[in-house]
Amino acid sequence: MHSTGTVPKSAPASSETRPVPVEDPHGDTGRHARRFGLPVATALVMGNIIGGGIFLLPASIAPYGTVSLLAFGVLTVGAIALALVFGRLAARDPRTGGPYVYAREAFGDFAGFLAAWSYWITTWVSNAALAVAAVGYLDVLVPVGGHAWTACLAALALQWLPALANFAGTRYVGAVQLVATVLKFVPLLLVAVGGLFFFDPSRLGPFNSSGHGAVGAVSASAALLLFSYLGVESAAVSAGEVENARRNVGRATVIGTAGAALVYLLGTLSVFGTVPHDRLVTSTAPFSDAVNTMFGGSWGGTAVALAALVSMTGCLNGWTLLSAQTPYAAAKDGLFPAAFARRRRGVPTVGVAVTVVLSSLLTAYNYLSGSGQVFEVLVLVTTFTATVPYLLAAAAQIFHLVSGRGPVDRARLVRDSVITTVAAVFSLWLMAGAGYAAVYQGALFLFAGVIVYAILAARRQRGPAGAPEDARTADTTGSA
Repeated sequence: MHSTGTVPKSAPASSETRPVPVEDPHGDTGRHARRFGLPVATALVMGNIIGGGIFLLPASIAPYGTVSLLAFGVLTVGAIALALVFGRLAARDPRTGGPYVYAREAFGDFAGFLAAWSYWITTWVSNAALAVAAVGYLDVLVPVGGHAWTACLAALALQWLPALANFAGTRYVGAVQLVATVLKFVPLLLVAVGGLFFFDPSRLGPFNSSGHGAVGAVSASAALLLFSYLGVESAAVSAGEVENARRNVGRATVIGTAGAALVYLLGTLSVFGTVPHDRLVTSTAPFSDAVNTMFGGSWGGTAVALAALVSMTGCLNGWTLLSAQTPYAAAKDGLFPAAFARRRRGVPTVGVAVTVVLSSLLTAYNYLSGSGQVFEVLVLVTTFTATVPYLLAAAAQIFHLVSGRGPVDRARLVRDSVITTVAAVFSLWLMAGAGYAAVYQGALFLFAGVIVYAILAARRQRGPAGAPEDARTADTTGSA
């Protein structure tokens, strides 16, 4: 980053160059605002990692054979390493914003803005994608997909209902997230655990049916699985709303990531062992097929569709909150428009409103223009933009480890260095897995943010005579 060459090492931590952010006095108080305890923070992580993709995942990787299960193991190690890095960074700085806060503290305003900008793009495009995918499951229960208008209205409703829960306050966000996580894990665990009792090794198929060597097959299947772990940063982004954040963010992140990985692995293994391989590779509803094989009948499709709908609604609820948290943190520091710093009942309401409007417009464009290919390209771009904050967070931890002062615990330094290196490599692997086209187009989205940053920076310098920094602090404290 160019900003590392122009900002002195001491600048990010200096209160003379940056005011200490002042929390919104009304943001965490009141009848509708409540801090998240460890269970809700863990549910936020697990709920955002596990969306609707798990219901198609076994069929997606079945063509590679059971070697794809090894890819799960490799990816889980990388995801947990990243989770540990977020925990260490949150213990150092437990403010709302996650990767944005860590990047800005280590490298300055520009790096922080890039983290916030790229993460914000990821959230509102992903919300549109989740809503569109959820309509496919809703159509199994209630026929809405026969016409573009009905499908569009259903997708918009699926986005605005979680947004309304967010407007109601963090008390309701946490309650919805906890209930949705529990409800969606009941059927998933039914297949993941119950399927082991119906497991038939003869149905597994070949170990490697990819046509490549074992390493190539692991890499190829990993490319499909890499993005299953997006959401590991959820508790860190909402750290300001987590009770005892220095301790609970790290615990929730690791427990949530490990729990999601366990459900992924057991669920996929059970489907592999209950649905014959030749049938699985062409299945459009592998969990439905597994339930039908286990218990007979044809009710599996309805049950799985309901579980997928609950899963995606819970995901939309959590991602809607996260979509507003990073712009909120950046706005408090003057790096996003000041309106994003306003909160009611613990929720950055302007950020929620702007995000849901943008995702709604993208959803309507997808349905009414018939440009499904354009929409798919935009969704793929988010797989790149999501990893930019991950890499910046890992780089921030490397910065702190290398530039550490005072007594050094060598054993802890070595351990943290290894974990951070694994997390950085994992982030780069995620970025590479997005593909050349996604990286190219994602970079265009990222550099468009440079223009926005330039405008905001100029407005800060052109602010009223006196001290723009003081004005920014005043905006933050008075925005509630």
